[in-house]
Amino acid sequence: MKTLPPQSIVIKLLHWVNLASVAIMLLSGLQIYDANPVFGGRSGIHIPPALLLGGWLAGGRDWHFAAMTLFSLNLLAYGIYILLSKRWKIRFVSGKDLQAIAQSKNPQRLAYSWHRIAYSVIVPVLLIAILSGIGMYKSAQFDWIVKLFGDDWQALRIAHFMTVPIVLIFIPIHVLLALRVGKQKLIESMFW
Repeated sequence: MKTLPPQSIVIKLLHWVNLASVAIMLLSGLQIYDANPVFGGRSGIHIPPALLLGGWLAGGRDWHFAAMTLFSLNLLAYGIYILLSKRWKIRFVSGKDLQAIAQSKNPQRLAYSWHRIAYSVIVPVLLIAILSGIGMYKSAQFDWIVKLFGDDWQALRIAHFMTVPIVLIFIPIHVLLALRVGKQKLIESMFW
């Protein structure tokens, strides 16, 4: 069996930044929810304080938008990297992947195809998360984003909240498929 090439330091750094920024956005997003009556907090489900970051509504928002900025810039850097390195050819779904899912009996090839599909699906989900978050936070400055969501603040909120479980479901699927394709060596090469 062919050994996998080690991941570049760029990919390792991008993965670490993603992991940290998503964790911060999740914990600070829970703080925003918990502290803000508009989102159902205070009178709705209360989140245990150990899962909150920011201490209050404004603190949660500060952490959330700092992490969102880092996350967005990291995604932009990743996009530029995969374009310049031409990794997009092996990262995103193609007709060959759909054909493999329909016809292949090779479990590793199937896992690889599903992984590329997951990678391709998560891109618009992340764009919706970022745009809807910016639209909710700065609706006057980014009214064109609000218009994309039908001039409806509630639609922005629902779109933003729906991306959270999708991302949280994507992460373990991404890890499990990476393990099926590259075994433990691939996971280790991403972070160490």
